Amino acid sequence: MNKTELVNSIASKSGLNKKNSEAALNALVSSIEETLQKGEKIVLVGFGTFEVRDRAARKGRNPQTKEEITIPASRAPVFKAGKGLKDIINK
Repeated sequence: MNKTELVNSIASKSGLNKKNSEAALNALVSSIEETLQKGEKIVLVGFGTFEVRDRAARKGRNPQTKEEITIPASRAPVFKAGKGLKDIINK
């Protein structure tokens, strides 16, 4: 499902028009991005948790040259599905 299909699904399930559904989706995504950028966690009970995890620097290898390289430390967004979402998927 792409963004347009998701907007259409939100519109049909919520009774909002497509323009308002897209605005709501954009606001949700923007809020999630801002919260994760601050390093805070978002918990949606029954659905899941969005958070940022730190990745340590590590050694890697260039697959073309076989040269060893250092991969720098970074922060990565992570989503962990909640029990409710897992139960729906595994039915």
